[in-house]
Amino acid sequence: MTTLIRAEQLTRYYGKQCAVNKVSFSLAKGQILGFLGPNGAGKTTTLQMLCGNLAPSSGQVHINGFDMLTQPKLAKRSLGYVPDTPPLYKELSVHEFLRYCAQLHDMPKADITAAVKLAESRCGLTEVTDRLIANLSKGYQQRIGIAQAIVHNPDVIILDEPTVGLDPLQIREIRSLIRELGQEHGVIFSTHILSEVQELCTDVLIIRQGVCVLNSRIEDLPAEQSLEDIFIELMQTPSVGDL
Repeated sequence: MTTLIRAEQLTRYYGKQCAVNKVSFSLAKGQILGFLGPNGAGKTTTLQMLCGNLAPSSGQVHINGFDMLTQPKLAKRSLGYVPDTPPLYKELSVHEFLRYCAQLHDMPKADITAAVKLAESRCGLTEVTDRLIANLSKGYQQRIGIAQAIVHNPDVIILDEPTVGLDPLQIREIRSLIRELGQEHGVIFSTHILSEVQELCTDVLIIRQGVCVLNSRIEDLPAEQSLEDIFIELMQTPSVGDL
């Protein structure tokens, strides 16, 4: 399989505080990686380093073979990113916003209309394409956030808690979309909902206090334990700093 992300020894300090400590993993096409950890574990910091929004104190990130630090424009062409609060221009219509995002990704003008229509269709936005984003529900706005991340058909899609605050029907729709995206892309998404990872993911990565404590295929986890049991056990095991 083609390696889409290779993160090596990612480390990030805020002053003297180490938020992420030597985290390494890889992602290939067809993989859906569930990224878990308690609040403050370093998940969002790690995702921001992967996307080039935050420089690591040390370590490297390669996206499709391009170094994020030395070749950021080439690396970011292969990325779609949805932070926990999607960055939307709510005074625009859905269609206007997605066209604008396609232009930001420097897509050829001849390809933009078809790309926007495809993103709207995949994210269930066809019926609201002409409505102002400000007038749409949180569920629709979450879908728009995902649509802007996939409009340029990136190889890698990174989602930071994409189902937070949604109702059960909206969560089901977003899960279905993630499953579909995982067939053609490499997907990373962070969540606090362990059942989402068990249901959707091919792989799981768990960090605690900025350190990777589990990096495994879902199918390789012990059959006699649920992911919740494994997670709780890892959180209760004393860390090196606690000993």
